[in-house]
Parts: sequence; C-alpha cells; structure tokens
Amino acid sequence: MSGRVLVGVKRVIDYAVKIRVKPDNSSVVTDGVKHSMNPFCEIAVEEAVKMKEKKFIKEVVVVSCGPQQAQETIRTALAMGADRGIHVDVTGKDYDNLGPLQVSKIMAALAKKEEAQLVILGKQAIDDDCNQTGQMTAALLDWPQGTFASEVTLEGDKMKVVREIDGGLETIKINTPAVITADLRLNTPRYATLPNIMKAKKKKIDKVKPADLGVDITSRLEVLRVDEPPHREAGVKLETVADLVDKLKEAGTI
Repeated sequence: MSGRVLVGVKRVIDYAVKIRVKPDNSSVVTDGVKHSMNPFCEIAVEEAVKMKEKKFIKEVVVVSCGPQQAQETIRTALAMGADRGIHVDVTGKDYDNLGPLQVSKIMAALAKKEEAQLVILGKQAIDDDCNQTGQMTAALLDWPQGTFASEVTLEGDKMKVVREIDGGLETIKINTPAVITADLRLNTPRYATLPNIMKAKKKKIDKVKPADLGVDITSRLEVLRVDEPPHREAGVKLETVADLVDKLKEAGTI
C-alpha cells in the first residue's frame, strides 16, 4: 500500500487534571483547564508516522474537529511527524453536542475527499469513553475495520491486525482501504523535539466547516444531567477472619 493516511486527533482535558462538574450539572468545567491530545490519538499518529518512515505510505494527514484551540492539537501531531492538518471548525452548541456519529460522518467525507487508503483513530477518547467513532466511520465508508489493534503489519494491499479482545488476542487479515483503531499497546508515542515543534509551525493546516463537506452535524442525543461519581466511604482494617465474618454479618451480606 502506498498513499495517504488520515488520522483523527481529539483535544481533551489532560489526563492528569481532576475533573469538576459545573454547578448547574450541565457538563464539566473546561475553562482555564489544561487540554492535550487524547492519548489513544497520540498512538494513532505514531503508528501513521512509523508507516511513513518505513516508506509504506507517502503522506500523513491529521484531522481535528472543534474550535480554534483544536489547531494546537493538530500542531502537536505535525511536530510528531505528520505532514499537514485539517481543522474542521465546529463551535458553540454544535461543538458541545458533537458526538461519535457526527465525527464519523466528517471523517468518512474527508477520507473520500482526500482519497485516503487508510484511516487510523484512537480506539476511544478519555473524556467520553465512547469507543464508537472508528466503527461508525468504517460502516459509513463500507470499509473493513481492525479495532483494538495492538499490532499492525502491511502485506501488500492487505493488513494483518492483532486485536486485543476479552479472551486474549485475535489476528485478522483485512483488505485496504480500511479503518484501524489503536489500542494502548500498539506503540509508544514519541516526544516532539524542539526542532520539529518549530518546523510544525510552518506546516499547512486547512480549515473547513462541516457544511463544506456536505455533513449534517445535528445531534440526535440530549445530555440531561452530569454528576460526579458518589464518594466512597473509608475502608476498615480487620485483624482476623473472625472479625471479617462479624462485619459481613452486621452488613447483612451473609
């Protein structure tokens, strides 16, 4: 396979930040909060860049949907080795309601427009944990999919994908073009070096709107309320098994 790879990158609240819910329970607090690239998207970018370094593909194009700040995430991917970026401008209520189906429609439309041979996405985002965008994108394109990939090998016009499943590992072989979703053990993303960060500032980022792609991003879902998980009560250390049995009897579990 030799051609173009499309990689989705999502801007999310940084994994080290403690999430806080807004007082009106409408969503989580994002103002003044550190954001970064979704970790699984970093793995997807790394895999695409490695394919280019091995001469399997010619160009890595990264895509991010969101407001102007999404370009920061694209720049990070460009500093990792991607060639150019596409910023799909989505703001306001449309951005607040942007879900996997809407993003899948955008990715599918761009895959056709860019004549991509491969789409690589993170298996899920750490903010909503949906794990749906890759599967929906493959369905909309009617392409084969290799999800939860922990190893990807190109074999001509086919790909061998080792998938992480509940029972262990599953190896499949699929035709290209295809959609791949990256699992945690697929690779270790590189750090962007200072020279590459400087070079990324000169790389091209195209800006489009969903309407330019003929995509309707109207959401069919409504979030009624967001709540923090209940606080857990402190545990108790017990000296003997007899004490444990007594406690369980008190709780009515035995």
